[in-house]
Amino acid sequence: MTKHRDAGKKEREHDIAMAVEKEEHKHDVKTKIPLFDRIFKPEHIVLPNGHSVDRPRSRMPLILLALLIAIIIAARSTGFDFNLLLNRINQLGVILGKIFNPNWEFFPKVVPPLIGTIKMSIVGTVIGCVVALPVSIFASSNINKNRPSLLIIRFIISVVRSLPAIVYAYFFVLVFGLGTFAGSLAIAFFTFGIVAKMLYENIETIDMGPYEAMQSFGANTLQSFWTACLPQILPQFFDNCLYCFELNVRNSSILGYVGAGGLGLLINERVGLRQYNDVGMILLTIFVVVMTIDLVNDYIRSKIV
Repeated sequence: MTKHRDAGKKEREHDIAMAVEKEEHKHDVKTKIPLFDRIFKPEHIVLPNGHSVDRPRSRMPLILLALLIAIIIAARSTGFDFNLLLNRINQLGVILGKIFNPNWEFFPKVVPPLIGTIKMSIVGTVIGCVVALPVSIFASSNINKNRPSLLIIRFIISVVRSLPAIVYAYFFVLVFGLGTFAGSLAIAFFTFGIVAKMLYENIETIDMGPYEAMQSFGANTLQSFWTACLPQILPQFFDNCLYCFELNVRNSSILGYVGAGGLGLLINERVGLRQYNDVGMILLTIFVVVMTIDLVNDYIRSKIV
């Protein structure tokens, strides 16, 4: 009798434990269900074989509704007027018609500021890339083991990267006056931020075996990097420099709007005079120059990499 009572007691305890475990499992499953599926119950579908499945409701209508509300709020806060857009769309066609009919006789006046733009891009790109190389070394976590200095250097790079070239141009025009010197400095700062960021990310992916071997022979950080790491990152470094040069030619074309020289000053002048045929000639020249630089850079990349 005692054995039967003990067996029955154990069986009841087992049933209670199983019931508690089931309730906890139900609670865990319930807490894992997303809020959307709790509000919009899944669709119960009975299959031809008699089985049934629960298909969750599509979230797309809710996403589209939220997107529509965001667009309406943004349009009202920015003063976007759809009626004005429809009423003046014909003016856009008139202006584009003049731009796509460039004034070829205006080309000789485009050449001097175009040369200034290219010079500005070359000088700014070279300065920015040269300064970015040593800074990116100490911004790499696998080279610089000093955590505070690493964070400070990366913070400086992030701050420099956060500002567009035209903001730097405006600042340097106030400091150094009008002209291409301010534009060159603006491009140098802009290039430094981009190249330093891309380069220290490349450095963190290289093979550190040769570097550690140089360190074991007593070489310092710069000697070890120059011998073991520089050959590995040199192709990426030149590729980043070429990319920034392409970018800077386009950027320097608008720096003249704030007085930093180049084609931007000429564009601003011709737009102010409503000479859109001349603007078309300037834009066509920029397009041809950028495409030529792109083709040359692709050729150089094929020889470097």
